[in-house]
This record gives sequence, structure tokens and C-alpha cells, in this order.
Amino acid sequence: MTGARKDLFTRALAAAPGRLHFAAHSHHLWPDAGFEGQVQAWDDAARHADRKWDHVFGAVIPEAQGHVARELGLPDPSTLTFSSNTHDFLLRIFSGFERRPVRILSTDGEFHSFRRQAQRWEEAGRAVVERVPLQPFATFAERFLEAARGGRHDWIVVSHVFFRTGQAFEALGELADVARPEGPWVLVDGYHGFMARRTDLSAVADRIFYTAGVYKYAMSGEGGCFLHAPDGFCPRPVVTGWFAEFGDLDGPPGGVGYRADGGRFWGATFDVSALYRFNAARRRLDVEGLTTEAISAHATSLAAAFQSAVREGRAGPLVEAEILNPVAADQPARARFLALRHPQAKAWSEALLARNVVTDVRDDVIRFGFGLYQGDEDLDGLIAACAAL
Repeated sequence: MTGARKDLFTRALAAAPGRLHFAAHSHHLWPDAGFEGQVQAWDDAARHADRKWDHVFGAVIPEAQGHVARELGLPDPSTLTFSSNTHDFLLRIFSGFERRPVRILSTDGEFHSFRRQAQRWEEAGRAVVERVPLQPFATFAERFLEAARGGRHDWIVVSHVFFRTGQAFEALGELADVARPEGPWVLVDGYHGFMARRTDLSAVADRIFYTAGVYKYAMSGEGGCFLHAPDGFCPRPVVTGWFAEFGDLDGPPGGVGYRADGGRFWGATFDVSALYRFNAARRRLDVEGLTTEAISAHATSLAAAFQSAVREGRAGPLVEAEILNPVAADQPARARFLALRHPQAKAWSEALLARNVVTDVRDDVIRFGFGLYQGDEDLDGLIAACAAL
């Protein structure tokens, strides 16, 4: 376990010295290395000008692919493609289904990118969506796998860690057994798992799609999302960008060719500065020996201490809330934030923000996120602010 490393975040902390930022699960503060990466992106654009993309595809993207592949245990970095947001990848995968309506299996706890888009596909008659309720969560995996094995679906979409409750779906191996190149395809949303907890996809990489990004626990801001695409699944997405024309192409004579690797999901021109920030942040973490496990251990220790304060009544009215994803030895599968459900969640979050304590709220759930730039004194300040609610 490591202690707080405020020395890695001097710029972000100095920008708002009185702020207590407990939303590391949302807009994670950027480390100083991210600033250096951003400057490097500008310098490279000035240095290479029209030939910048040769450098981006020759050095920047391969480095980012390597970082992601090592983090997730992916055997081949070429299965990874980048875009500005995960919504792009939803559209490209959906476009690859030849039948309409697309029969989709998902949950009632997916993030807004999929939730809203799926509802609109239903309205337009392009999809039929079956949503398995998350609650009661003790039986969720069993219920979801039963539905997935029913053979009624073309596409299965599920979060690895659920954004609202912080609970985790651990049965990726069993779910991958259902996937087939001819359908169903399985997409795992890993945004709250990537670099938040150790994730090894080596045993399922040949059967599942996995998407996430660098906005949250990867500490690198918006604009750097990725998709891992298993070979043979969705070989010719209809929604396609001109970047997918580069490389060794397969396809019908005279038709549109596609790369056989993950590059078949490339879109078009996008701002690559997020990848510069991500590469710089990962390099610095590697130098410091700060693995995902080490960072998670620090965050979990803070979460456990805050949880004790809540349960003991030292955090004011939060004692009345239900902790949806408690820190417990027998429940290691959880997000790197604490999710507390209560009718006053929104009011609490607003009152804390008025005291310059940043959390966030999803419906009736207030979320407290923990990270490297927080120490014991920050936790004491958080507990005191909650006690004053």
C-alpha cells in the first residue's frame, strides 16, 4: 500500500488550494505529467506539422496500445482502437448487425451513453432491448447469465463495474462462453474498472469486446477512449471512418476493405492530446512503481476509514444512508468509490459543494471517490464537512 502522493498533482492542487476533491471516480484530477504530455502534443504538432499523423500512428498510438494491453492482459495490442468517446464504438458495433431489429440484452444500470442510445434505437424500431434489473444484486450474475444463455439475443452489453452503485459483475468468463462471431456479440463497459482495479482479460480477449477510457482512474481527461475488438467479430462495421483504410485490408473485390485487426473500428480525425497525457501519466506511474493494485489499496484504505466514520455516526446524517458497495473482506469486487443511497443524496452533495467539498450524485445515490492525491488530513476534512450537514 502507498500513501498520498500529492507531489504528483502539484498543479491541480495549487489551482484550488481550499478544495477537497472526493470525485476521483468522476473527473480525476490530472497529475503534473498530464501537463507535460499536453505540452508535448503541442510541440509535436509544431515540429511535424503536416506529417504529425505519421508520428502519432508510428509512436504515440502504439505506446498507448501497449499501456492498455499490459494493464488488461491483452495478448495483442493491435486489437485496440481509440476514439474520443465510447459512444462512437457503440454506433460502429451496432452498425455491423445485418438483421433488424437488433435483439439486445443489457441491464437497468448502464451508463447514459448506452442507456439513451438504446432507448432511441427502440423508439426507431431498430432494436428490442431486454434489461435485467441489478437488484437484488446478490442474484444478478445468475439472472443475467441465464438470460444470456437463452439464445434470444444478438448483442449483450453489460458493465464490469456499475457506475451508479459501484457493484461489480465478475462472471466475465461465463459470459464470454456465450459469445460467437455469428452472434451474440458481448460488449463489456469497463470504464469504472480500467485502472481502478486489477483486470485480466487474457482468458476472454478472444471472445469479448471491451471499452473504456482515460477520463477517470487513468487520470488523463476526456477524449481518450478505446475499444478492444476480438478477431472475427463484426469484421465490417457499416459506420466506418477513413482511418480504417490504412493497413492490410480484407474485403470483397471492388468493395470497401477493412483491416483484420482492431483497426477495422477506426473512425476519422480526432484530437490525440488525451493519448499524450495518458502516455505521460503511465510513464510517471511506472517510474514511481505505482501499480493499479498499489493505488487501489490506498484508495480502499481511505474508503474503509470513511465508511467507519459513516457507520459510527461521525459523518452526521450519512449514518442514515445505505452503503451499496461497502468495503468488506468478503466483497472485494467493487468500484473505487463509496455509493450511499438516501433520499437526501442530492441535497447533501449540494451542501458539501457549498463547503468546497466535491462529490457527485446519481439520482438518490451520493458517490465519494478516493485517489492518490488524498491523505488523512483530507479525509478528516471530509468527515467534518459531513458532520456539519
